[in-house]
Amino acid sequence: LAVIEAKAWGKPHTEGVGQAKAYAAKLAVRHTYSTNGQAIYGIDMATGAEGDVAAFPTPDELWHLTFAEANAWRDRFAAVPFEDRGGTWQGRYYQDIAIGRVLDAIADGRDRILLTLATGTGKTFIAFQLAWKLFQSRWNLADRDSGAEPARRPRILFLADRNILADQAYNAFSAFPDDALVRIAPDEMRRKGKVPKNGSIFFTIFQTFMSASKVDEKGHPVPWFGEYPPDFFDFIVIDECHRGGANDESNWRGILEYFAPAVQLGLTATPKRKDNVDTYAYFGEPVFVYSLKDGINDGYLTPFR
Repeated sequence: LAVIEAKAWGKPHTEGVGQAKAYAAKLAVRHTYSTNGQAIYGIDMATGAEGDVAAFPTPDELWHLTFAEANAWRDRFAAVPFEDRGGTWQGRYYQDIAIGRVLDAIADGRDRILLTLATGTGKTFIAFQLAWKLFQSRWNLADRDSGAEPARRPRILFLADRNILADQAYNAFSAFPDDALVRIAPDEMRRKGKVPKNGSIFFTIFQTFMSASKVDEKGHPVPWFGEYPPDFFDFIVIDECHRGGANDESNWRGILEYFAPAVQLGLTATPKRKDNVDTYAYFGEPVFVYSLKDGINDGYLTPFR
């Protein structure tokens, strides 16, 4: 919620103002302070207001200063701690920002959301934490729209374009109860003659969903995804969405349009350029961008040379 830059007792209390502003910008927080232990200088990064303050605000006061408008879903999301596997699975600062931006967009009622993060920066970790917060807070479309107290856990679909990506995601979600996770596999569906519906977090690839389950009375193939009602999933994560998920020329777009009621989050490593402009047309501008350059400067990535 805030940054404090603390300087030595003998320095001016405004000595750290430049650093305080730089850290607040980096961490995407609104309020930042510089102090020498005797006086406090405060800055509101949103309004530009700054000056001496008598005391630091309490955490509750900071929360209300940062989020002036009440939002029940934002408070519910914030009440769910990150799943850190006993402190062994800590998020990086930009992952926390990305998760926060997506949750803010969901709380504000956005239906199409885009995140742009360089390859190797942990998009699966972000998808897991988002699913964890939604699952534990019992966010779902019906209760969101009705304003009722959340009554059921969401149904979330993780959609990739390669089996290895879907399998990696499935394994990374191991903190969820076993009966919550469902790997949608074509051989299993063919054997049972139906799609799996018991579960909370579903994983599959576009190709599986596009393959035919049967033919209609006119002999046209009916894809597997059509076996689900259009409003079955509350939240859909589309991994590497620039590779076809949001491309007008791609048949895969039909899946996203079929499940139009769901809140859809696109994940991509590719900055905006002419060959994936459709991605941005579909999802809108990204709520957060973390580039290859950012990752190298922060020491999380290395130059490919």
